[in-house]
Amino acid sequence: MQFVNFPAGTTCFFLLLISFHLFFAKTGNRKQNILLSILLFARFGQILNSLFITNGHTVPLSIFFQFFTPLYFAAPACFYLYITGFVLEKKTIEKKDLLHFIPAALAIIHIIPWPGLAPLDWNLILVQLHADTYHSLEAKSGLFPPAFHYALRPILTLTYLGLTWFTVIKSKILWKQTIDHATRDWVLFLLKIATFFQISGLMPRILRLLELPIDNSVFIVINCICILMIILYALHRPSIFYGFLLVAIDWNKNEWKERLVSNHLTVPEDFDLSEIIKVPRPLLLPAKKPNLSEAQISAYLELIKKEMEDDCLYLNQDLQIIDLAARINIPVHQCSFLINNHIGKNFRDWINSYRITYFLTQYPILADRITIEAIAQKAGFKNQATFYNAFKKEKGVMPTAYFSHGENVSG
Repeated sequence: MQFVNFPAGTTCFFLLLISFHLFFAKTGNRKQNILLSILLFARFGQILNSLFITNGHTVPLSIFFQFFTPLYFAAPACFYLYITGFVLEKKTIEKKDLLHFIPAALAIIHIIPWPGLAPLDWNLILVQLHADTYHSLEAKSGLFPPAFHYALRPILTLTYLGLTWFTVIKSKILWKQTIDHATRDWVLFLLKIATFFQISGLMPRILRLLELPIDNSVFIVINCICILMIILYALHRPSIFYGFLLVAIDWNKNEWKERLVSNHLTVPEDFDLSEIIKVPRPLLLPAKKPNLSEAQISAYLELIKKEMEDDCLYLNQDLQIIDLAARINIPVHQCSFLINNHIGKNFRDWINSYRITYFLTQYPILADRITIEAIAQKAGFKNQATFYNAFKKEKGVMPTAYFSHGENVSG
């Protein structure tokens, strides 16, 4: 069983770690954090109980199966409220939303050891759960009939999954910019993952109906590997990992990070050292002034600004001056001359000024949902060092000082 225990144990560790992290997070939206922490904690309990079932541990199963049962019945509602919280921009749980947790309240009543209730046969429960998880549970596991588990749970899960898809599609976030890119990508990412896991959860039952039985341990391993792959994927997507899973990191107040950048203690590979090491530069004049008339200069300047602003080219992290020149069909040296001599900034500082302006318009909207780094990345910055130095160059202070002094973010 080692091939089951290792991936399952690793997955349990990460799910427990992130769920606790979210539950006690002090930044981001408190309601959203708690809903997601319950979802991840319920998934942790499901894998933990699967380990007990696979290894035949009756005693811990009798404790943890009952403990996590209310969470299993709350998870579908939590998922629905979490996704719709972003889509419908609901930052708090209203009183009517509590009705979604009636099945969870019934589950609490179900697991209470009421006086006169016959003792539960956990050996039989373990055998039946091993056959096909809760779909095959015909033994009583509490106050209510066995159908409470094998019928109500899948009905709740599929119903709320359908309602969530319906709400997302109805909101038209798939086609319209009703919410920001990072949030829309996260919502769709999580929705697809949930759909995959719910369909895969029904696969053992479907295969057995087709008389193609497969040991449950195989499905446990597959599920754990998928979860670990999703975590690894999130690690490489800062807007997801730091924006929604590790929201307890308050980048806005971490002045030590800003000092780290301003003191040049970290230099990413793609960071321009000239931005932090203030080496005096000689004034570079063009060897030959482009042969452009005043009318051409005025027309090209208007084209350059229009192309940059209308298509928001500055949001592209890999934008180069050659790309801009190609779009308006002029030589690179002419484009550089126009920006340096008539706009008054070099190309890098010019596009960073657009990015800072965009950041300041998005910060009041997104600050309670995703981190400052995620917003900066959304604005077109590749890394935090570039962002902090560009911000200081543009505004004269670091972001923490800027916001702590109550600056007008729109200007």
